[in-house]
Amino acid sequence: MRPAVGGGRPLIVTEDPLLLDDLLRLCAAAGAEPYVGHSVPEQSGTGWAAEAGEAGGAEGGALGNGGVDTAACGGVGWQDAPLVLVGDDAARRVRGAPRRDGVFLVGRDLDDPQVWQRAVEIGAEEVLRLPDAESGLVDRIADVVEGAGRPALTVGVIGGSGGAGASTLACALAVRAAAFGERTLLIDGDPLGGGMDVLLGGEGADGLRWPDFAGSRGRVGADALAESLPELHALRVLSWDRGDRVVVPPAAMRSVVAAARRRGGVVVVDLPRRVDEGVAEVLAQLDLVLLVVPGELRAVAAAGRVAAGVRMVARDVRVVVRGRFPGGLEAEAVAELLRVPLAGEVPLEVGLPGRVAEGETPGARGRGALARFCDGFWERALVPSGQGVTV
Repeated sequence: MRPAVGGGRPLIVTEDPLLLDDLLRLCAAAGAEPYVGHSVPEQSGTGWAAEAGEAGGAEGGALGNGGVDTAACGGVGWQDAPLVLVGDDAARRVRGAPRRDGVFLVGRDLDDPQVWQRAVEIGAEEVLRLPDAESGLVDRIADVVEGAGRPALTVGVIGGSGGAGASTLACALAVRAAAFGERTLLIDGDPLGGGMDVLLGGEGADGLRWPDFAGSRGRVGADALAESLPELHALRVLSWDRGDRVVVPPAAMRSVVAAARRRGGVVVVDLPRRVDEGVAEVLAQLDLVLLVVPGELRAVAAAGRVAAGVRMVARDVRVVVRGRFPGGLEAEAVAELLRVPLAGEVPLEVGLPGRVAEGETPGARGRGALARFCDGFWERALVPSGQGVTV
């Protein structure tokens, strides 16, 4: 599909007034102003208009040549719009149109057995039946308005045991991703973790925190989300405030993380070790979960229980081994015991805990074992492989 010149405005093709009203309403809900096509002028110059008219038979003749009225669409044609919504009534009239991505056949009749054949004939990606598909369609239209492209590479970090250093690693990963020039958003998913904004030295920074999103039910705008959050160390951070609220409804968690992913770039999520319904909503949207485990037998035993809960939801879980202890386990042995692929090892960094306690942001100096691990991780993970995350 060639680059769209429709300015993020979808194209609607229908002559059904009731369906058009519904689609215009859904576009308004998504913040989109669509182009609307009713028929093609006789001298459209599109090359496919006459074919569509002939294919439509008497129906096409009654409408001129049938299809999209490019004049009524401000000059935006079938190939130019980023999204095309074809009413079921108009399927025959666009049957000769060039094949392209982003075409959807929309209607109301749930019992029509011929609808799938018409969808194939026009190259539609999907058949959408209203009102059942309204919510998903609003999301698709809003993606067009926001110019949504490749979703963010979304990485969760979770401690296999207490004191594993998961929050420190999550913070450092986000800081180093931003240093790589990636659009980065760090999400604090652990209400009892002390606050990622504190680790970043920005607990007093202006911006929204999790409790401000507790009432979110529907779609959250990607750009609006980012702009509302504190900006620290060239990244945006969603953390907790110092109040008493420690629970955000699962629906709000889902909406916020989905918005963060639509923004693109990199999203890093610091996760609690307990997998409840809200955490499960986050895990389901992650490309990769890094399970942080010290190389000690007791820590591995605790991490096994955490890994079991995470793997029920997450699609890809890998272990990061923190530190080498006298008489401890090798990184490969930890991965083997947990039956989780090894993402790497972060050796103990002398003096790091003290520096962090004094206010140093993990990863900000760009040197040391932690920063080297993070840089190496992003060098591998940010290379498109077509096979998921490469680490």
